[in-house]
Amino acid sequence: MRVIIQRVISSQVAVDGEIIGKIGTGLNLLVAIANTDTEAELDWMARKCLDLRLFPELGEDKPWQKSILEIGGELLVVSQFTLYGDCRKGRRPSMSRSASPEIAENLYNCFVEKLRTSGLRVETGKFGAMMQVSIENDGPVTLILEREAD
Repeated sequence: MRVIIQRVISSQVAVDGEIIGKIGTGLNLLVAIANTDTEAELDWMARKCLDLRLFPELGEDKPWQKSILEIGGELLVVSQFTLYGDCRKGRRPSMSRSASPEIAENLYNCFVEKLRTSGLRVETGKFGAMMQVSIENDGPVTLILEREAD
């Protein structure tokens, strides 16, 4: 499983010109499911996304003090299978490490539900759709998180 995690001031996702998910201060998560992923990877990734200290302490010069849970932020979760695109050979990316759409959609939905159990507001894109994602990155803070099946 791969997630691009971005600390944002705001973020939104649109399909066919209609905004279907929008957040304020929080995290934008671009999510890819590998063909080897199981619920164990989802559990680890959800916990990591919720617990990482990516936000500053207000009024202090301490940049990595608070998690999304501690600030009561919001999450926008967008499926992005292209994160597993391998461009090392040829001129077209290989998506052979991405899970099939049927498997990926179920695991993606499970991941979203795990995040929702936190009580935070969680918005999503539309799995498999052509989406336009607008991200107002804060910092900028952008990290790549990866967890491979054991």
